[in-house]
Amino acid sequence: MNLDKSKKRIAKKVKAGFKGYPLINIIYQGSTADIAEEVVVEFVLEEGGEAQQQKFKSTADARTDEVIQTTLIKVIDRADAKTVTESESVVVL
Repeated sequence: MNLDKSKKRIAKKVKAGFKGYPLINIIYQGSTADIAEEVVVEFVLEEGGEAQQQKFKSTADARTDEVIQTTLIKVIDRADAKTVTESESVVVL
């Protein structure tokens, strides 16, 4: 899947708002606010449940990395996530 399609699918899921659980939270992190060098994907199965995390690292900006964005879509689909949230900015570590 190309980068634009992946980003549009993620944005569509995020824009839909809260639809219930399971929930996927996508957090972009980096050493500066300009480049996301890491993506943390949190999966919450049910309300009050403990979040499971998976991290993906990139040498470039993860927000524009086609492999990472495609992987995020696969994670969302496989988890059958009803809700997807995404950090609006890069969290500086």
